[in-house]
Amino acid sequence: MAASIFATLALPFIAHWYLIARKGESMQDAIRQAAADLARSSYAIALTGAGISTESGLADFRGPKGIWTTDKQAEAKAYQRYDMFLTDPRAYWEEMSGTVGTHGEFYKLLRQAQPNPGHLALARLEHMGIIKCTITQNVDGLHEKAGSKNVIHYHGTVDKLRCTACGLRYDVEKVSLDEIPPRCGCGRPLKYDVVHFKEPIPSDIMQAAEAEVMKCDVMLVCGTSAVVYPFATLPRLLRSRGPARSSARIIEVNAEPTPLTHEAVSDYFIEGKTGEVLPAIAEAVAALI
Repeated sequence: MAASIFATLALPFIAHWYLIARKGESMQDAIRQAAADLARSSYAIALTGAGISTESGLADFRGPKGIWTTDKQAEAKAYQRYDMFLTDPRAYWEEMSGTVGTHGEFYKLLRQAQPNPGHLALARLEHMGIIKCTITQNVDGLHEKAGSKNVIHYHGTVDKLRCTACGLRYDVEKVSLDEIPPRCGCGRPLKYDVVHFKEPIPSDIMQAAEAEVMKCDVMLVCGTSAVVYPFATLPRLLRSRGPARSSARIIEVNAEPTPLTHEAVSDYFIEGKTGEVLPAIAEAVAALI
């Protein structure tokens, strides 16, 4: 049934069909179709958001039980954090290190988290030669812990510090925090290499991500709400400007529909836990190659 629908129906209806028929046999059809698209791809990439790490014990931000859904004060503080760094780097570091407040404890939790089957499935697809690059919003480093090698951290990582003046990055373990704020060799204060609200994406990261999008013919979008920009523009970039835009496939795996689903940017939507759907896709791909 799925094959005939893909062959004969317009894109918006395909996306809607997978949205409303997402259980039982239709779910299996979608997984088989995703595996077939990936197996015959020449350059597939993955985009991931906070939803892929919820099964590692890390709450997402905008889901029903997300950090900002349940704690509006935490969301408000997140919007102020970059301004805090610019105006009072010491206060920023006191909060981020846990000297003041609880944000430091959250970052410790990120470092202690372990990859789940969703991360492992993407690493497996990379090892098969299918996924060429993973572009992630997550700062937790779980893709690397799972074994993925080519990862672009669009919003940075807690394992690095970055100078916003010269762009130099440091391993956080190699920087003394006896005095805060720690400083770059150029004399300017360092910040965690995570992108806060109102902070621009580092140009080297943005260019690397867009270059990967422009090369790909299949995009696997996993666990992202697709409402944070400019990350949310990447699927749209493929659809509007990519060399393979007329034939490119965008596969969406998420716990709930997103703007990519509703606007038919994605070709089809598979509703479910990434830790369950992605291993099933990887297993189906392995059977095809």
